[in-house]
Amino acid sequence: MRNVDPEALYKAMITGSENPLLVSLVTHNEEPFLARCLESVQGQTIKVRVKIFDNASQDATGDIARRFGVQLHQSTENRGYSFGHNHNLLSEDFEAALLLNADVILQSDYLEVLLAALNQVDKAGMAGGKLYRMNAGGQKVFRRGSPILDSTGIFFTLSQRHLDRGSEEVDGGQYDRRQLVFGITGAALLCRRAMLEDLRIEDEYLDEDFFAYREDADLAWRAQLRGWKAIYEPRAVALHCRHVLPSRRRQLSRLVNYHSVKNRYLMRMKNLDSAVRRRCFPHMWIRDLGIFLYVLFFEWNSLPAYREVWRLRGKFRNKREHVQGRRCVDPDAIAPWFSFNPKAEDL
Repeated sequence: MRNVDPEALYKAMITGSENPLLVSLVTHNEEPFLARCLESVQGQTIKVRVKIFDNASQDATGDIARRFGVQLHQSTENRGYSFGHNHNLLSEDFEAALLLNADVILQSDYLEVLLAALNQVDKAGMAGGKLYRMNAGGQKVFRRGSPILDSTGIFFTLSQRHLDRGSEEVDGGQYDRRQLVFGITGAALLCRRAMLEDLRIEDEYLDEDFFAYREDADLAWRAQLRGWKAIYEPRAVALHCRHVLPSRRRQLSRLVNYHSVKNRYLMRMKNLDSAVRRRCFPHMWIRDLGIFLYVLFFEWNSLPAYREVWRLRGKFRNKREHVQGRRCVDPDAIAPWFSFNPKAEDL
């Protein structure tokens, strides 16, 4: 792994480097959103390069991507979110990469501000900004005259749920400080290449067995185990039209709910240690039981998720050995991050 000089990285990005920041998108029928997203990406105050992996879209997603002149790979089958980003990142020359959802609109200085934040914090591996909730028409959502937050970082509860900090809260300035958080939502996640390479397992930065959903939380957990820091920078602003919310579970697709159940357990099989297990007792087991009973009585289509977890147990035993064998942070330092009240550390 190369040693990256953060000062040189920042200056190169601002002045225009031969290896500009890479923006990676994975799309699937994103016609309603993609043009607005790419306009915001190409309007950034620093030089960027865009790659799109399209998962067999049946709409005009590919035509829109070609209109913007970005590098496009169109798959004939849906290979999943993790595979798409891995495909975009592998064998590319970059110093930092933004993993971006098509349903996000970036403020013009989003990347410049985040890169500056990465430059100023030792061992910073990922960064994200203040995301506001956006409607399908591309407009910021308000409540009582104030904008609604979408994410100011992600956190884990004692029941092993990972949630977006500030989600659906009115923005009253409560998240206006730059802070260290557990992780950053995958909707707009800036990653230093050095961190990605450090966490890489064979050809996977994101775990392809997840297919989609919770891969950002898994990446954040693995980064914490290796001592990488996640920065929340409120001066970097973006809008996000969020589709997957806990309150909308019954309206979500069968595929979404299936992977959500499956990946809850796959993530723990790799990353959970005795200190976190003790801290989460008994809340984690109570929620596990509740999820199983809910699936058994109301969501039968997710029952195969348990069979898939069992099928993958040997493979994930090997992944766990890799992750835990390389960890450099004491378990007692990780456990306090798990809390019903979102934890963050001021910088």
